[in-house]
Amino acid sequence: MTDPHLSLSRHPHDRMGLRRNDEAWLQEAWESPRSRVLVIAGTRVRPTGTGLEWLPAAEAPAGVRVLLGERDGVTSWAVIVDADVAREEPRSWVPLRGLLPLLAGTDNDDAPLVFHALGLAEWQWATRHCPRCGGPLRPRAAGHELICEQCEKPQFPRSDPAVIMLVTAGDPGSRDERALLGRNKAWPLGRFSTLAGFCEPGETLEDAVRREVAEETGVRVGEVSYYGNQPWPLPASLMLGFLGRATTDDIVLEDFDVEDARWFTRDQMRAEAESGELLLPGGVSISRSLIEHWYGEELPGAW
Repeated sequence: MTDPHLSLSRHPHDRMGLRRNDEAWLQEAWESPRSRVLVIAGTRVRPTGTGLEWLPAAEAPAGVRVLLGERDGVTSWAVIVDADVAREEPRSWVPLRGLLPLLAGTDNDDAPLVFHALGLAEWQWATRHCPRCGGPLRPRAAGHELICEQCEKPQFPRSDPAVIMLVTAGDPGSRDERALLGRNKAWPLGRFSTLAGFCEPGETLEDAVRREVAEETGVRVGEVSYYGNQPWPLPASLMLGFLGRATTDDIVLEDFDVEDARWFTRDQMRAEAESGELLLPGGVSISRSLIEHWYGEELPGAW
């Protein structure tokens, strides 16, 4: 029912990867009146209330200049400045999570650009020294590489693969078919979501789905099928969505983080969502998309 290519990824830009080391082209593009700049203080951005504050390049402050790319003839950039700028006005600068409701609007094309920009800002924030020799790092390739000034070993941005899955049991499409949702112990009462976890080294994505579901709920999963994906730079994840079919349905909670897990029929899910007993993930998340894909239409309520 729901397009797996979610709203936060719906308007991709040309990342201009072959231009990142072309200094003459970069300077010409920066000086173009068709360029615009998003200023990032550490890992925070300043919204305007109705959107994001994009500046003409001539008005941008000094900082690490990052080429984001082109779309519709406009070249977008980010400039990363010191985090102290945000500390001076803490209420004016917000992290990515605070921007999600703004970015999820149907008329907003900026989400992929902001995810790109803040993903690189988070990476540069966390990557301060060379892991080989401990030397200082400096940016190059328009902000997409860090090079050690001592041993010259390059560092590149990383995305951590994480699986997120809706597991079902029962006759597919029937009234008795059930979906498995879990609850983190830190969440408010009534909040449930799909299960998720990180892929481990040497593990296929499908086996990561099976392992995480078994660890978190004791439920065994057989068939696993790919659904879709969503960038999630909080701080550096790529959420890979799957649908799984359970081969057992007994729930055994042994994972410290999972406080509760339940099977929901479609009727139960609708009734509890309407009453407010069940709080489902927000519409910007792939978790919501997985749930509504299974349910067959939009559901009421959200976090």
